[in-house]
Amino acid sequence: MKIHKGDTVVVLRGRDEGVRGKVIAVQPSTGRVLVEGVNKVYKHVRPSQRNPQGGRLHKEMPIDASKLMVICPKTGKPTRVGYRYLEDGSKERYAKTSGVSLGVITQPKKAHTKKS
Repeated sequence: MKIHKGDTVVVLRGRDEGVRGKVIAVQPSTGRVLVEGVNKVYKHVRPSQRNPQGGRLHKEMPIDASKLMVICPKTGKPTRVGYRYLEDGSKERYAKTSGVSLGVITQPKKAHTKKS
């Protein structure tokens, strides 16, 4: 999945279209992402020891990853994400629009080192 925890994303479709938020959690098995302040719903809760008042709680629910786009840290605009190998053989994510690195995802591997 190209979206990782800690990324800033923008919502492309749905009732929260255009809203920006930080990724809290990623669920690769279902292809869903939990974003701060996006897809909020009311959860009706009975009174209990933990919540003696009960009532309606505002809660964020996961949203499909296909409805999100990563924000480029350099330009501040939505961008696609690509992968590339560095000279030392480590793999990194990068913003396709500006080429800025979004972080290294794997440690250096001999098979991907560039010979000079």
